[in-house]
Amino acid sequence: MAKNLLITEKPSVAMEFAKVLKCGGNRRDGYIESENWVITWCVGHLVTMSYPDKYDENLKFWRLDTLPFMPKEYKYEVIPNVEKQFNTVKNLLLREDVGCIYVATDSGREGEYIYRLVENQIGLKDKQRKRVWIDSQTEEEIKRGIDQAKDLAEYDSLCNSAYLRAKEDYLIGINFSRLLSIIYGRRMAKDMGEDKISISVGRVMTCVLGMVVQREREIRNFEKIPYYKIVGTFGEETSSFTAEWKVTENSKMWESPKLYNESGFRKEEEAKEFILSLKDKKATITEVKKSKTKENAPLLFNLAEIQNEATKRFKIKPDQTLEIIQNLYEKKLVTYPRTDARVLSTAVAKVISKNLNGLAKGFQDEEIQGYIQKMVNEKYSTDLVKTKYVNDSKITDHYAIIPTGQGFENYEGLPDLQKQMYKVIVKRFLSIFYPPAEYSKISVTIEVENPDEEGWGNDKKEQFSASGKVCEKLGYLEITKNDSKNKETKQEIQNEKTNNEETNQEKKENEKKEEQSDNVNNLEILKKLKKGENIGILNYETKTSETSPPSRYNSGSMILAMENAGKLIEEEELREQIKGAGIGTSATRAEIMKKLERIGYISINTKTQIITPTVKGEKIYDVVYQSMPDMLNPKLTASWEKGLDMVSKKEIKPDEFMEKLGTYINSKFDKLVIKR
Repeated sequence: MAKNLLITEKPSVAMEFAKVLKCGGNRRDGYIESENWVITWCVGHLVTMSYPDKYDENLKFWRLDTLPFMPKEYKYEVIPNVEKQFNTVKNLLLREDVGCIYVATDSGREGEYIYRLVENQIGLKDKQRKRVWIDSQTEEEIKRGIDQAKDLAEYDSLCNSAYLRAKEDYLIGINFSRLLSIIYGRRMAKDMGEDKISISVGRVMTCVLGMVVQREREIRNFEKIPYYKIVGTFGEETSSFTAEWKVTENSKMWESPKLYNESGFRKEEEAKEFILSLKDKKATITEVKKSKTKENAPLLFNLAEIQNEATKRFKIKPDQTLEIIQNLYEKKLVTYPRTDARVLSTAVAKVISKNLNGLAKGFQDEEIQGYIQKMVNEKYSTDLVKTKYVNDSKITDHYAIIPTGQGFENYEGLPDLQKQMYKVIVKRFLSIFYPPAEYSKISVTIEVENPDEEGWGNDKKEQFSASGKVCEKLGYLEITKNDSKNKETKQEIQNEKTNNEETNQEKKENEKKEEQSDNVNNLEILKKLKKGENIGILNYETKTSETSPPSRYNSGSMILAMENAGKLIEEEELREQIKGAGIGTSATRAEIMKKLERIGYISINTKTQIITPTVKGEKIYDVVYQSMPDMLNPKLTASWEKGLDMVSKKEIKPDEFMEKLGTYINSKFDKLVIKR
């Protein structure tokens, strides 16, 4: 009787499949075998692309006359330190008693690539192969994945995309790293006081380096410009509020060169002169607007969003976040982590009560149980199908990261940080079932007469505005209001010389809190005002403001910047074309930053996660900017990623992609070699 062979990406995942399949057979060296099943695993990548010297020993040496290197047939080899497991997998795949092969590597492009490399290296033929595609490692989902496994050939376009991504990174990395090192390496080594320097270039990492350096130079070259606002205090001594002046067409200062912007003067003395012109003038309320607004809970987490959130809350790197979420996934607590979607599919939304019921029965956390109990008591709807949290068109491989409602037998054994991360995911999930937060807002416009200096009429008027806003009903904010951001102390932040923007951020947050407090007070006073009534003027004063530099990226905001890189592209047509593509993928972005730090091009502060370029990184940037500046532009990187996506969707053929890549590389070489 033929046996089924199932291959996972990791040993721990194989153990979960073995439990579900009741594979209680013997544990062997590198696999598990029972009467009907054989289960084995990769350990990440078992096979990799060969370096150029495997094609020709002379290619070990970096010479201009051997470039560009673009083989017609690509060579692959087994990674030495995992050769034993490769041979185990190979022998199992070739066993005569193995009938059907179930591919259960991670459900994504990279997981597909990991298995296909093994299969191609072995030269496997004439075996039935099925693809297991799952969104979580719960027993129910694993059974569904096996029962509904499709023929592996249905994933050939995804496989093509995976191979092309690897070839593209390989060709761009090897060719341009060698070319730029040959042309600029010696000069750069001399500038750096080193014996020799090799210049590493990558399709995604060079673009990310460019984003970091450009931001740093914006900050470095930024000159703060002070300007002066006018603030009026209106009302009575016992009941007053402040309002800010803003220029309008009816203002005496309309289009005046004395203004820095619509609400501020260039010079303080000119602002004070303007205040004098308002002395003893009448103020009238010309508009009172009252409104109520609602704010729904944010969308669910995808990998980029949870990485950014974890950086803010826990000051950890994106690769650490991915490792944690991957572990939660393998412990059956959350769904598949490497996803770009922030919504659920219609099919999942229809059975979402399973996840909620699982949390209610199994997650012994007092805070979470309180939120769930309120949902029950208040009879909050769990029908999400027609909400913004469900959108099939925005899901490619996997839906958003949510708790499975299972795996709680593994929860207590988790490290504290992983427990906290799990609660973050649970709370975001529960918040989408809560009603929106509701706010009351009131805006008041005041006009102050300000006739021209000759006094020939009262046609000129100055406008002041005030507003108040207060949250009347917390709604979903009840779940998030007590979230801690785990900030450092002020002293720790001040001791970090490179992280002034952290201090600025703290200052902005304190100002925001003060503003919120003023809003609550203002609201009660503003509610009593009526359109057309005159109002007392207690005081005018100047308020100093200044322009602010952009903030440095931290490791979390960089992940989001990479995901949304299309927004940085100026051409509207191309920006729309690559919308959602970004640079890199959810599975690779954290690794890109890790590599840039490892090779010494960027530095990531361990306490704040703020990213700054190193001296070496800036010099590399200058070399690339001088020689091939489009490598620094998200436009190029994101468009290549879009091309890979088109291959996976069968919109273009792999040969077409490779032809365009070859043309690009050759054209760059022609220009650079001639320029040299």
